This record gives sequence, C-alpha cells and structure tokens, in this order.
Amino acid sequence: MSSIIDGYEYDIFISYRQKDNKHDGWVTEFVDNLKGELESTFKEEISVYFDINPHDGLLETHDVNASLKEKLKCLIFIPIISRTYCDPKSFAWGHEFCSFNKLAKEDQFGRDIKLSSGNVASRILPIKIHDLDPEDKALLENELGGFLRSIEFIYKEPGVNRPLKPEDEEKKNLNGTKYLNQINKVANAVKEIINVLKKQSQQSDEAAKQDFEVKTSRKTNRKAKIIVTSAILLAMIVLGYFFIPKQIKSSSQAEKSIAVLPFLNLSNDPEQEYFSDGMVDEILNHLFKVGDLKVISRTSSMRYKNTKLPLKEIAQELNVSAILEGSVRKIGKNIRITVQLIDTKTDNHLWSETYDRDLSDVFAIQSEVSQNVARKLKATITAKESFLIQSTIPTTSQLGYDFYLRGNDYFSKYKASLALDMYSKAIQEDSLFTAAYARRARTHIFLYWVKNEEGWQGHDIKAQEDIKKGMQLNPELSELKISQAAYCYQVNRDYDKALKILSELKAEAPNMADLYAYSSNILRRQGKWEESISERKHAIQLDPLNAEYYYNLSETYQLLHQFDNLIECSKKGLSLIPDYNAYKYFIFKGSLSKNTDMKVALKESGLKEEEIQYEVFYYSRLYNKLLEYIQHNTTLQSNQFDYHPKSFELALIYYIIDNKSLCKIYADSAITYLKGKIKEIPDDDRFYATLGKCYAFSGNTNEAVTCGKKAVNLKPIKFDAWQGVMKEQDLMEIYILTGNYELALDKIEFLLSIPSDLSVGDLLIDPIYDNLRSLPRFQKIIDSAQKKLAVK
Repeated sequence: MSSIIDGYEYDIFISYRQKDNKHDGWVTEFVDNLKGELESTFKEEISVYFDINPHDGLLETHDVNASLKEKLKCLIFIPIISRTYCDPKSFAWGHEFCSFNKLAKEDQFGRDIKLSSGNVASRILPIKIHDLDPEDKALLENELGGFLRSIEFIYKEPGVNRPLKPEDEEKKNLNGTKYLNQINKVANAVKEIINVLKKQSQQSDEAAKQDFEVKTSRKTNRKAKIIVTSAILLAMIVLGYFFIPKQIKSSSQAEKSIAVLPFLNLSNDPEQEYFSDGMVDEILNHLFKVGDLKVISRTSSMRYKNTKLPLKEIAQELNVSAILEGSVRKIGKNIRITVQLIDTKTDNHLWSETYDRDLSDVFAIQSEVSQNVARKLKATITAKESFLIQSTIPTTSQLGYDFYLRGNDYFSKYKASLALDMYSKAIQEDSLFTAAYARRARTHIFLYWVKNEEGWQGHDIKAQEDIKKGMQLNPELSELKISQAAYCYQVNRDYDKALKILSELKAEAPNMADLYAYSSNILRRQGKWEESISERKHAIQLDPLNAEYYYNLSETYQLLHQFDNLIECSKKGLSLIPDYNAYKYFIFKGSLSKNTDMKVALKESGLKEEEIQYEVFYYSRLYNKLLEYIQHNTTLQSNQFDYHPKSFELALIYYIIDNKSLCKIYADSAITYLKGKIKEIPDDDRFYATLGKCYAFSGNTNEAVTCGKKAVNLKPIKFDAWQGVMKEQDLMEIYILTGNYELALDKIEFLLSIPSDLSVGDLLIDPIYDNLRSLPRFQKIIDSAQKKLAVK
C-alpha cells in the first residue's frame, strides 16, 4: 500500500535495532497498537513500513540498496530510540535515521514543517524507550541540529530504566505516563503533521505544481481565490500569485513590445504543465535577443496563467502593445503547438499558426515562432540576432530534453535537489547536452551560495566540473555563460569578471531581466549602491511583476537606511503577494527604525503579534515566553550571513537576563559544536563570529575578540560590502559582550556612517545595547544619527 500523498512509498517508516525487538517483541507490539490507534484517528488508511521479516533485505549486516531508499520515501520517520540505537556502526542509525534526515531536508516539504498552531514540527518523530547516555543524546542532537523532542515510552522506578508496557500502572511509574495515552499522543502527532503535508500537497496540485502561485479559471466566471503560501528563503522567495495590482499599471504602452502568456496545456495530463511552460521559456529566450523589441520576462507573464482577464487589460498591466498566446498538446512523440499574436490596441490577430510536428522538431518550432513574432511586430532583426535565434538543436535525446524541462520547472520553484536529479538524468540520456550541464552548475551554485541547510559544501566543486565540461562542448552557449557569471560572483567572488560576462550577455539578450538583476546583486556586494539600484530598476521595467526584484530592492534600501523608500518598495512587493510576511517584516523594521514604537510598527506593517513572536517577546523583554518559543520553534539558523545553533540562541537570552550559569552551559555546548564545524570547514566566517559571542558568554574575552576579528578578516567589507558589514556588526556585539564599550562605540559610529543593517531604532530598543545607554558618548551618537535621519 502506498502513501496518501503521491510520490511517497509509505506514510510512516518505523526504524529500530533488531535486538530491541528480539527479546520481548516490544516494537512489534508498539506498531500493532499504533496501527489500531491510527485507524481510529484517520478516515483513510495510513500505510506503515515495519521491517519485521528478517529476510526483508534490511538487516544490519546488509548494505543499503535501492529498495531501502524507496522505502525511506515516507512522510514521517519514527525511530525507536533505545540505549543501543544511537550507534554510528548501527545499520538503523546510519542507513535509516541519517539517510532519512538528509532525504527529508531535500524533498518538497523539507524536514521541518510549520503546524497550524504556528509551532514547528519535525517529520522525524522519535519514540524514546530508555533514558539515554549523554554521548548518545549529543549524537542525536548533532544529527538533528537541535534539541531532541520525543514521545517517551519509559517506565521508571528507582534503578529501573526500561520500555513502558501496556500493563504498567501509571501511578507506579515515576514518569507518570500511561501506555495507551502515549500511543494516542503518537497518533495525534502523526495526524497533525500529515494534515499539514496533505494541505501543502493539495495547494501545490491546485496551483498546477507551481509553488506559491495562485491559479484562477479563465473559462468560468467565478472570482479568483487567493492562496497564500510562504517560504524560508533564506535569502530567496518563490514568486506566485496571479493577483495583478492596479498601482503597477503604466499610463502608456510601449511600441514593439510583447508579453508571451503561458501556453495552455491541452495534453489531458496536468503533469505535462512543465512542458507547455518550457515552450514559453524557450520562445522568450529567443525573443530576448531582439534588441528592437521590448519583451516582458517570464515571472510577470506567468501571473496570468489561466486568468480570465481580457487581453487588453493584461497588456495595460504589462505595458505592452502585443500578446502572444497559445496551446500545447503532446501525445507520445507527436506535438501540436498553436500560437496567435494579437495587437491589444485593436484586438486584431496579427499572425497565427498551428504546428503539427514530430517532437524532434520542437526546437525548430521555437525558433520559427520567435522570428515570426519579431517580423510581425516590425522589429528590426540584425544579422547577429538572426544567427542567435536560428534553430539549434541542444540535444538529440527527446527524453533528455524532457528531463531538462522538468529540471527547469523544479529550479524555478527553488526545489534544488529535484532539479539536480532531473538535470543529471538529462545528462545520462545525452552526455553532450551542454545546457543541462550549465543548468546543473547553476543549481549547485545556488545551494553553495544560500547555505541554508547542512551539506552545502562541495557544491562549488561540482559546479566547476559541470562548467568545465560545458566549456569543452559549447563555450558560446548563453546558458553556460550565465553559469560562468554566477560562479565568478558567488564562488570565486571575482565581481569584475562576472560583470564583464553579464555585459556581453546583455549585448546578446538585451531584454533578459535576470541579467540586470544579477548585475544589481554583484554591484551591491561591491558597495556600488546607486549603480545596483539602477540595474534593479531596469530589471523591474522588463519584469514589472517580479516580486523578488522588489524584495531585493527593499534589502538595499534597508542597508542604506532609506526607511521611507524601504517601506514604499515593500508595499509594492506586498501588493504582488498579499499577506506575504517577508514584506510586512520589512515595513515593520522600517517603521521601528524610524519611531521605535513596536505597536505603531506592527499596525503599519499589518503583522499580528503571533506572526513575529520572537521579535515581540524580544523587544518587549518577555524572556520567559521567548525561551519557551526558542525551545519549541527554533532549530539551527543557517544562511550565508549567520550560523546559529539553538544552544547559541538560548545562551544569548540567558546572558541578557543575567543567568550566568545557564548562559555558560549553553554557550559551552555551542562552543564544542562550533569547534567541530570549524575543523570541518576552517575558513567559514559565520562559525568564528558565533563562536566569538559564545566565548564572550563564557567569560573568555581574549578568545572572543580573536574569533570576532578572524571573522572580519575572512569576510572584509572590501571583499563583500554586505556580508563584510555583518561581520563588523558581529565584532561590535562581541565588544559589548566582553565589556569593551569604547571599541563597541567606535564600531557603532562606523556602522551608522556606512550602509549597514544597524539602525538607530535597534540601538534604542534592542536589549543587547542596554549596557551602553547610560554612556554620554552613546547618547551623542544617537542624537547625531537621528539628525542625519531627519535630513534624509
């Protein structure tokens, strides 16, 4: 029996050491009782994988195989944690627990999910049947990246530490737990997690597999339903919503301008949606090369997928004079593509065509459509542009191209691991498929760059290998050049070379918005702020409904302390993705930086207190609630700027409330963990910055300052004007924590004088600055900064 969600083998996988079931069959009895409880908890049948058969192929003496990998594709992983389970030599630990932990982090849902209550739950649901030795507990928590949260089936009396059994009396059990109640807790936890996963899966289906997008029916008169979803993006946001804000409209339409709307998928198979979207992408890539034509990029046009809005209104929203729409029907090796070009001022059909071809002709169709569109719009096509958009065959493998398009679809949704798998399959089908190497390289670079989960290291080397292979095959391919630029920027930090490559690409594809967005990002890292803003605004002209562009522009305004611009830009982004909390948070921070009144900031942003509980508890100094929040909601915080284990977060709060003993306990735990990370990756500035703060919590001033300076030296401002300034701020905080107040004030003056994340609002309300507020020099700094802010 398969999972209730497509793509998964089982709903629940039970993992245990065989020896923990051999003597009294405890695990078997637990599974039987859990199945019974699940039957009374769920309307549908929940599938459970439980290896009771010693010949099932999963014995501790066997190697992991494809069969096990398939079985591990489950919604919830339940390990039976005993005194012997946490053993690096154990099959259950290495090939089940650790393997699922890695798989879950990379699949469509992620390992940790947000429940309807707002709490975060892991899809690893440990069942603990013994109190653990400290080293076993540490092994578990290191693998999980946070504290162990389990449902306990432990019977305790003085000198007794054994699994809880159905016949045990709760009154005699020092833990006070009852077997049937614990079974019920497990079933309820399973239900809560699965309900969230089902909801996310259903939303994805309703959105035609496009995360964070809302589909509306074009063939009916029903009102659009807006489905709001959010991501982690640690640094990135997935763009969605087909709500088109009125304030984005332009008063006039540009001549020789076009938007290509998403083609209808007429294949009677929703799974083929990626193929019709891929056709649009390829046609756009050709049109981008026509300099005499303004072309709206994919993200903006995709907002109109299945919309019922009139074409004239869409054209006004996108400020174009023509629209290309079409449909795709793919059946076996045959394909029919129908297109029509419409003058939106007159509603006249400028051109239409139906292509009934073999699937191998799809590349020729893409080229023909692009050239015909340009000609009908009377756009001048130079000889070089004509050469660039001439029919080329990127691969001779139809199956390889299909995998490639699937990879592009996954990458557009930031499902990097799935994209990697598809590109790899494309390359397996055609080892000469240059574009697949280029795209796979970009995916590796993305994972290396964002650093929002463990396992990011090594992707830089894999990207380099793919680019090297691509250069051997077709060094002039635009996709490969984009990957080269990304590698120069995000791996080598050779900003000038990256900008040179992008400049060459702009000459080839002057309408490709992402090239200007990339340039904007690089210029920001160089500290060329106005140039960065100019490039970002150019990208917005070509992709006016791309919410990510407004997000990035908001980040820049925040660093520049231009809070009015920050709020205005974030409101534009919010109009594109209503209720998306990332924009609301920008507005909250901008307002807080201006007036330091949290209630006013909350009201202006539209955020509710429960949506940013950490900030509310922190700034309101509700530390008991904050500690409880961290314990239940915080795991490892990892991105390209910070690396904060939960133990560090707890040490920070205990430092603020002056609980020296608990502060030191958690700080020492974080120190041990971070030293291990530094041994693994010795040049990561994030580890040193956090380690320095932990040394400060423990009272080791010299080591704290040394680590802080090491972080600054590893990532100086001249090397990265954004990450570098964050390291300077980390050092400033270390100076505060170690009592070096004059040095801290020097840093504060410096950070307020340059683009940085530090604001007057932070200085006035953040508890970390409490020890500075009575100092006359601190007051002078605040007065001076407020005067400058008033001038702005």
